Amino acid sequence: MYFLIQKFNLILYSFCYKEKDLWFFNFIVLVFQDTMPQFSSSEIAKQHPIFEEHNDMFMQVLKDIFVFNQDSPLLFTQFYFWAFFAIVFAIFSLLKNRILLRNAFLAAASVFFYYKTSGLFVLLLGFTVVFNFYYARLIAASDTDRRKRMHLAVAVGINLFTLFYYKYAYFVTDMLNGLFGTNIRVFDVFAMIGNAITGSERFDAGSILLPIGISFFTFQNISYLVDIFRRRVEPVCQISDYAFYVAFFPQLVAGPIVRANEFIPQIYKPFFLSRRQFGIAVFWIMNGLAKKIILSDYIAVNFVDRVFENPAMYSGFENLAALFGYSLQVYADFSGYTDIAIGVAMLFGFYLPKNFNSPYKAANAANFWKRWHISLSKWLQDYLYIPLGGNREATFGTYICIVSIALIAIILASNIWVSAVILLIAAAVLTIARLKPEKRRKITTSLNNMDTMLLGGLWHGASWNFVVWGGLNGLGILVYKVWKNKPERFRIIALASLTAIFAVLWLVFRKPVWTIAVVWTAVLLAGTLMLKIFPSLSLAWAVLQTFVFITFTRLFFRAGSNLDPAEANREAWQTASDMAAQIGGTWDFSIIGSIIAGYSTVFLLITAGMIIHWLPEKWKRRYRIWFVRMPLIPMAIAVVAIIFILYQFVTADLQKFIYFQF
Repeated sequence: MYFLIQKFNLILYSFCYKEKDLWFFNFIVLVFQDTMPQFSSSEIAKQHPIFEEHNDMFMQVLKDIFVFNQDSPLLFTQFYFWAFFAIVFAIFSLLKNRILLRNAFLAAASVFFYYKTSGLFVLLLGFTVVFNFYYARLIAASDTDRRKRMHLAVAVGINLFTLFYYKYAYFVTDMLNGLFGTNIRVFDVFAMIGNAITGSERFDAGSILLPIGISFFTFQNISYLVDIFRRRVEPVCQISDYAFYVAFFPQLVAGPIVRANEFIPQIYKPFFLSRRQFGIAVFWIMNGLAKKIILSDYIAVNFVDRVFENPAMYSGFENLAALFGYSLQVYADFSGYTDIAIGVAMLFGFYLPKNFNSPYKAANAANFWKRWHISLSKWLQDYLYIPLGGNREATFGTYICIVSIALIAIILASNIWVSAVILLIAAAVLTIARLKPEKRRKITTSLNNMDTMLLGGLWHGASWNFVVWGGLNGLGILVYKVWKNKPERFRIIALASLTAIFAVLWLVFRKPVWTIAVVWTAVLLAGTLMLKIFPSLSLAWAVLQTFVFITFTRLFFRAGSNLDPAEANREAWQTASDMAAQIGGTWDFSIIGSIIAGYSTVFLLITAGMIIHWLPEKWKRRYRIWFVRMPLIPMAIAVVAIIFILYQFVTADLQKFIYFQF
């Protein structure tokens, strides 16, 4: 065995250091060493000192392969990931018809993938797998509904506590410090335990790092527990099968969120991959890589990130363009990851749920959330919105959620006027619900909708900005539901009144926020009047104004992203305020042409990306089918050409997927 390792060492050197005259020779040595003892490893080392000189480099190669490097996590856009995939797929091909071994192998490969992505947080993943596997069996074995509910509550509570600890510790301490004037500091209790066990200071206990993908695998664990409770699925027999469900590497760190009753039946089916399915899988992988590398990464590195890092240094037009560019960036990034995940999973014979359906074609905010991050929207609907009462009634949980979130908003706002507005809205809603029973059901539905969107905002991030972002999306849904039933005359009068009110506020206070408000409502009013003349444009107008609304909510989403939890509450609001100030400030229209010329490639990509996004679905289906039906050799040539084009857009530093942080 030692001999084989030595020879592998020599051959690897030949490849890694491009000693092309040696690799074939070393291969011969490996095969014929027993019959040609003069070709021993020591003799070769004497003849080729490069092997002795670079022995440390060989060890570094092994270290790079098997040891986690936090500066270089395993990403879909890295060559190393595709090397990993090729090895896993090759072994899988030998085991594909032996279901138990296949599942165990894919579970092990997925755990290794998570280790290469997140390091020692793989222990946390292992804990959640073991705990939920055995506790789900306890739920299923309970002989009364009361015991089942009790066990379910305990299991869900432990999962949520784990998520809460890692994701919201800074959020809670900031609130407590602001409320009581204390100076509570966050520490990582698990790091302290690790240091105590090892007798060292190996782990940093002074801060809490967020494990990649914790929200996604926590929600999958909860899905499994609830589906066991509801008897939608039977408990899996092998812990390796459950580890495979939770940790399947294509979707582990950024979704889509896979429901237990949808995925677990698949893990017991024989492998099947038709020629058509192979073509579809390859298409989705190429499509996802193109979205990520050409659209998301290039736009981010060369324009969007620069503006968001210091909005005050850029003009109002640049800030507005960066905001719209970010809307395309975050879609291309997240949907690109999902496309790759779906394609890779399909090559293994497994099918992940569709997570995006051209979200910027939505004609209203409600429809947008049926098209964007569909797996999360459905999860929130089934496991939060409906249990809260849905569109039937308000439950105790409804009021607990809305009151808790209102208190959080008041504490975080630290502003008497914001607090007064929140309390006034809450009082008005409760008063109307009490005095007008006929409107109670609509109010109930609205409260449950708002709870869901606010909690969805908090799921994305533990900062004030994400609360605002979730609240604005909830408000957009509620306004649409009221607005759609109002006659045209009412809409015109309402928009004219709002425009007048905002104009007065702008004249009195001269604040950028009132500039944005008056321009926006004036444009909406002009568009509403335009539809009286061109009613055929109603759908296009609805899609456009929905896209603009969603884009402006992203101001708060992006400002809170890419920040350490310890500083999110402090810095995110400042970024959002600076950008709003620039957009709503005085514009120098004479420089717009030079800005577009200076960022010509970025603006061309944004324009091309949006045009492709808005293409009719039947057009997209045609070119997908055309690709799938290509013979294998032309398909391979097309893939090579696509990879060559992608390489031209690769940035110096590979960008992590945005949703890794959620």
